[in-house]
Amino acid sequence: MQGVQKLYQNLGKLFYAVAASDKVVREEEKKTLKNIVKEDWVSVDDFKDEYGTDAAYLIETIFDWLDENQPSAFSAFEDFKDFKKDHEEFFTPGINKLIWKTSDQIASSFSGKNKSELIMLSQLKAIL
Repeated sequence: MQGVQKLYQNLGKLFYAVAASDKVVREEEKKTLKNIVKEDWVSVDDFKDEYGTDAAYLIETIFDWLDENQPSAFSAFEDFKDFKKDHEEFFTPGINKLIWKTSDQIASSFSGKNKSELIMLSQLKAIL
């Protein structure tokens, strides 16, 4: 369970990095993330936290915390990258596909993708 929680925490960092790459996290990006977590990520596994909530909602919790505290998108992305390098066992083809789908939809959710988001997505594609 600990590993799954760390995965979801780091996915929250990644998705924040994508949304914040242009220095502004928009409401549409938050809504997109929440919809994808509910529609796709919740069904990935059966892990629940100590309160009985699906562990996938950690993605939203971390995203929201980062949005409030506003670290750089670069540092959040680097944290994800380091986690991925140390925990390749979590990154199955199915998970990688869902990570890409989520990131791409967040980037597309407000007026299409801008230059900062395209750069972040190309860096993500390189490590997936």
